[in-house]
Amino acid sequence: MSDDRLLVPVADTPTVRQTVESAVKTALGDSEGYVRFVYVHSPDSSREEEDPTVDPPVKETTEFLNRVVVWARDDAGDREGDLTVETARLGFDDYLFSPEDVAEVLIEDGTAHDVDRVVLDPEYDPGVGAPFLRPLEYELAKFPGLDVEEAPVQARARRTPLLAGSTPIQAGALFFVSFAFYQVLAGTLELFDVVTGAVSATIVAVGLARVTFHTDPTFASLGRTLRLVVYLPYLLYEILKANVQVAAVILHPRLPIDPRLTRVRAAVWGGLPVTTLANSITLTPGTLSVRVDGRTLTVHTLVPAAREGLFDGGLERGVRFVFYGRDAMQIASPRERNDTRVLQPPDEAETTDGNDSEGDVAKLNETGGDGANSNGGDSR
Repeated sequence: MSDDRLLVPVADTPTVRQTVESAVKTALGDSEGYVRFVYVHSPDSSREEEDPTVDPPVKETTEFLNRVVVWARDDAGDREGDLTVETARLGFDDYLFSPEDVAEVLIEDGTAHDVDRVVLDPEYDPGVGAPFLRPLEYELAKFPGLDVEEAPVQARARRTPLLAGSTPIQAGALFFVSFAFYQVLAGTLELFDVVTGAVSATIVAVGLARVTFHTDPTFASLGRTLRLVVYLPYLLYEILKANVQVAAVILHPRLPIDPRLTRVRAAVWGGLPVTTLANSITLTPGTLSVRVDGRTLTVHTLVPAAREGLFDGGLERGVRFVFYGRDAMQIASPRERNDTRVLQPPDEAETTDGNDSEGDVAKLNETGGDGANSNGGDSR
């Protein structure tokens, strides 16, 4: 592995042209060079309003990467034959929640292509996380054996302020929601409750509007809110049904529990839909969301009935209804999509191989009637 093999995440920034030039000069040096330009897909809040059955658009990113290649060839000049340029689009199959997720995607791609040096555009922003999270440079630096450097461009990055501003629409929407919620809890419309509710809602709107909304609320947001009202009674029904199932198991003399970790790749996109689904699963007795990795949920199930309900995708279908509308409910269930896995318990893995490794735990459980779909798709 040599120092002239570079990985450069790029986006359409004011300094991307200078970053490409700097990376090419660094890669060539006194010998042949290799530069891999990657475009990391960042979640767009508008994506949540699109048809979830349609793949993310690729035309714009492909054209952008083609333009980067042209720049790199031009910067190489007479040494174009000594330069190897590759491009890739990363993260389109997974929802990246934080700079740490972006760093993991970059490291995985760099390792696969024998790269141990990353050059960052000072203006590059992966478009994930919040001002309170560690930046991408910090997350990349945590990986041993990886050199991370910033391209020496003239324009410097504009750092995001700790408390970002919000628009009047965002503040007004959050004020209305907070005020209405306060009045529901108060139960009356007396002057004291109205005044204290207005004060509390103002504090919430001013302090949290930017954190709550990535973009201005629209009529589509109102539609999702109304569909959420329809979804809540269904969620309460599922919670009640699961309570009865778990209570029956607890009261049974033989206590027929079958605790297992399961993995489901959900057909929902975006941070809020995934969070809503994970919390809905946790609220339902017998299931607990242990980990969320993009669209892949690791869920602990206590009884077979809870596992069957999870794989049938009732809650997932309800969440799709809330965020994408009625048509999205027609998507096949996780079981029908082969997007389910049952992970072997550690003791079963020891019986199989005599090795209590994490890899053994992740093997598929080849069960029959009361188990889960054993030929589920990979989680990533």
